[in-house]
Amino acid sequence: MLRLFPSLVLLAALGAPHLSAADPTPLDPRGLPGPLVLTGGRTLPKDVGKAFFDLAGKDKAKIVVVTTALATADDAKTVEPFVKEWEDMKPASVVVLHTRDPKKANDANFVKPLADATAVWFVNGHTDRVLNAYRGTLFEKELKKLHARGGVIGSAAGGAGMIGAVAFAGGEEKPVEAFGLLPGFIIDPKERLSATIAEWTTYVGLRIPDGAGLVIRGRVARVIGEEAIRVHVAKGAGKPAASDEYRAGSLLDLCQLQRAALNRAAKEPFPPAKPPAAEVAKGSLVVVGGGGAGPEIWKKFIELAGGGDSTIVVVTTAMEDPLAPESVEEKILKKYGAKNVVALHTRDRKIADDPKFSEVLLKAKGVWFSGGRQWRFVDSYEGTLTQKRFREVLDRGGVIGGSSAGASIQSEFMPRGHPLGNTVMAAEGYERGFGYLPGCAVDQHFFARKRTADMTGLMKDYPQYLGIGLDEGTAIVVTGSVAEVIGRTKVAFYDTKKKPNGEMDYEEVLAGEKYDLKERKKAK
Repeated sequence: MLRLFPSLVLLAALGAPHLSAADPTPLDPRGLPGPLVLTGGRTLPKDVGKAFFDLAGKDKAKIVVVTTALATADDAKTVEPFVKEWEDMKPASVVVLHTRDPKKANDANFVKPLADATAVWFVNGHTDRVLNAYRGTLFEKELKKLHARGGVIGSAAGGAGMIGAVAFAGGEEKPVEAFGLLPGFIIDPKERLSATIAEWTTYVGLRIPDGAGLVIRGRVARVIGEEAIRVHVAKGAGKPAASDEYRAGSLLDLCQLQRAALNRAAKEPFPPAKPPAAEVAKGSLVVVGGGGAGPEIWKKFIELAGGGDSTIVVVTTAMEDPLAPESVEEKILKKYGAKNVVALHTRDRKIADDPKFSEVLLKAKGVWFSGGRQWRFVDSYEGTLTQKRFREVLDRGGVIGGSSAGASIQSEFMPRGHPLGNTVMAAEGYERGFGYLPGCAVDQHFFARKRTADMTGLMKDYPQYLGIGLDEGTAIVVTGSVAEVIGRTKVAFYDTKKKPNGEMDYEEVLAGEKYDLKERKKAK
């Protein structure tokens, strides 16, 4: 299971060359701008229709119905039932759009209804009829503008495929370029997705059969309908191909699914069979188990940063929006004598790659990662200039600290990274932390939330790592390979090479004691 709670060739005409698998456009972690409502049904299921109508604005909805997928789209009587099902819901308006001529699809008057619409529904039929008429035209541009301003786009059965990155068209068994409203995903109602994903290994397959539906808002998809959907990812990273079933009420995080697929297809997938030694070559780490750090921990962090006059950056991105004008961490650092505290936050990866955004890190001697959810750090900064500059603070001999989410992000293996909940220890696609503490997997709130068994399970799956469980109000200060425990209580260290001590499969190290991470034993 995937552990959930988740330049292409232009299609010029029917019979255009088949596409070859290429790396997909990554999903924006901030999510899609507008909703998508997809169903595999040839008829419109009531719950799917209601979801689309509600998202479109209910009685204020302005719906455009595209009937081009139908073989009989030129026959008004045939089209009438597909229009009436929306008119019966009493929206503000329903307008039909149809042509088979790409020249007409490029006409400003023809596409004008899209400019005022709140929603577009593609009627079930052959995908190639729609793509041949509209791909690369003004119609497609206006459709994407509608979605970008928050409009909802929906489609039934075969038509749902054209919403994804690529689609099956004209009875072909190989995909062609689609509208790309859901990049990185191939959507189809048929069983052929397993074979397709085996070739298109960096993509995720969504099989939405008759009677099933999927509502996507932002980056989260909710399964509706009487039938289950299937999510397909290729084999890789030591894992077999997956074809997992999800029924009504299930939630999928699309970024998690895409990251899982990309990791499986990577030349060097994560985690490695043999991680690097647990040693901090330069600088120091202050890794806190959450629950409120005491004065001893804060003062130690400021000391390692060079004292109260040093520039300290607090990265608040793990917290949920809207963020407070000043974080708790900023206030506490100032309370204990830090005079130059600067907050850093963005959810836009382009901003995180802008040299001006992270310029403060060039002079910083300390970086503190806030509590919250660690996957938000990954989404915003992984692979960006800002992440590079975080590491440079440590490489200059500075200190990196953090509590709760800010603790787990420091380890090489990052437990509890699933965007839909913190109960999954190994969330595929969100297992890699920033790696300041190599060879280790750090969990937090450990004894306070009775998480010992969770780490036991993780170590069975990944015995190559040293597991570290930090209790609340407790920290390890790591310099070189030695971790000094400070704060209220204790830390658990899991080494699968050692035999359990009775019922305990970990070693407890109390405040005031030290542990050698490289040698995996207590130190003097």
